[in-house]
Amino acid sequence: MFNLFTCKHTFKVFDYIYVNCYNFFMKILGIDSSGMVASVAILEDDVIKAEYTMNHKKTHSETLLPMIDEIVRTSGMSLDELDAIAIAAGPGSFTGLRIGAATAKGLALAIDKPIIPVKTCEGLAYNMWGTEGLVCPIIDARRGQVYTGLYQVLGNIEVIKDQEPMDIHELLQYINDYVIQNITCIR
Repeated sequence: MFNLFTCKHTFKVFDYIYVNCYNFFMKILGIDSSGMVASVAILEDDVIKAEYTMNHKKTHSETLLPMIDEIVRTSGMSLDELDAIAIAAGPGSFTGLRIGAATAKGLALAIDKPIIPVKTCEGLAYNMWGTEGLVCPIIDARRGQVYTGLYQVLGNIEVIKDQEPMDIHELLQYINDYVIQNITCIR
């Protein structure tokens, strides 16, 4: 599974935060504990200052705060300098999401900063920023079910179908129907 803050096109999810939440550059702490891999990062003025990803058998409750401490120290800044905390809001691991949310809430309360929830599927879709076409992130929900959404990427990202759980076969039919109805083929 791709990790929200550290996949191939790192941090395009933060373009979403800038466009939808704020009109200026800022320092943002990103936290993703929605899956087996935990990830934290600091973005400043559209530049990744520090990132840390851990795929180890420890729980997120054991790893998130030490990871945050490490990237804050490595980047040479203090938590008080942050402008906001972005958090993967799900879907994902129920326990992982709760640990991430509790960590973000505790930090946000301590330093009096806002929390920016980022839908996991939408955040994954933003990793395709700069390409063109349909994007359909899929997260296994088990028993033939997936968490998914459908997004059109053309300069910006338009939500075609908001994230939701659904049967994988229903998703395939939905995509097929959408393409037939909305995409013009050139022969």
